[in-house]
Amino acid sequence: MIKIYGMPTCPYCDYLNEQIKGREDEFEYINIGANISNLSAFMHLRDTNPVFDHLKEIGDVGVPAFVFEDGRVSVDPADAGLISYSKRNACSLADHKSGRQGC
Repeated sequence: MIKIYGMPTCPYCDYLNEQIKGREDEFEYINIGANISNLSAFMHLRDTNPVFDHLKEIGDVGVPAFVFEDGRVSVDPADAGLISYSKRNACSLADHKSGRQGC
């Protein structure tokens, strides 16, 4: 099972969360804003894994983040077989979900 750390106020996370609905046997979505335990687990991961080094340098939070069964960590949805939210191609999350491109 792939763990996904994210939160509903993140459009990238929200877009991925829509893709995994009904696939609870493959993915566990962990909302880091739901409680302090979830946030603490994510912060520990972020503070100790070099995958996040560049993201921290540029001020990015680092969600969504993926933790695979073998312990590997990624911030690339494609590694989990999911499609990234591309803000360049849509004006809003609703536009992106509906397939609308451009403003």
